[in-house]
Amino acid sequence: MADCNQMDRLKELFRYYDNCTMQEIPALYDGWSKEYNQDMDTLNYKVPKTVATLLREKISGNPDAVLVLDVACGTGKIAKQLFDLGFRRFVGVDGSKGMLEQAAKTGLYQELKLAMLGAEPLPAQKDMFDVVVIVSALDILCAPVDVIRELCSATKPGGLVCMARGDHAITSETIRYKKDFESERQLMEEEEGLWKLLDIKHLDSYMTDLQTNPVSKVVEERNITGNVYLYQKSTN
Repeated sequence: MADCNQMDRLKELFRYYDNCTMQEIPALYDGWSKEYNQDMDTLNYKVPKTVATLLREKISGNPDAVLVLDVACGTGKIAKQLFDLGFRRFVGVDGSKGMLEQAAKTGLYQELKLAMLGAEPLPAQKDMFDVVVIVSALDILCAPVDVIRELCSATKPGGLVCMARGDHAITSETIRYKKDFESERQLMEEEEGLWKLLDIKHLDSYMTDLQTNPVSKVVEERNITGNVYLYQKSTN
């Protein structure tokens, strides 16, 4: 349970986030990195476990040889969940030095790379990874929609791409982003044959979000929904 001081701090953080530019996001996460895990637990953020469980279900045999690219890895929450299910090989990418420092402390990653999604190419070789995962970074301030093409490119033929995103603040920009994301992922499957959809899991409770009311300017708590998308890269 959050104490008043923690919730007040989170409300100020999310109020600032709502007014950030993409260029300011790394600094925000640098400053948040040490409290991030505790704060996200307070906000009922259980998506990493859902993603890890889904991936384990789709991997036949022992997962200890599976090479995972954890994009926007943050403090390593996804890697921790996957490690508990038998995965052992991780490469992480994030745009925040502070987050990468926390991820390094887990001791789970063989390599960690600093890169801003969209502003820089994804630092990953083509057709290299058995699994590529990105959780809660596909939004207007963290990654442009076309980043999903880089995720697909980095995946081995027949490998898996797992993407999770929540339905955060409803604005004209976020509505357009979601529409563009849905169009792009479907285009890559139906017209370009780059990957095949294996599963979509709708989450009624993605996390507790703190959003600024556009009228009152008060930060309000709201449970948000979201989706987890699992694709298999084409072998053609």
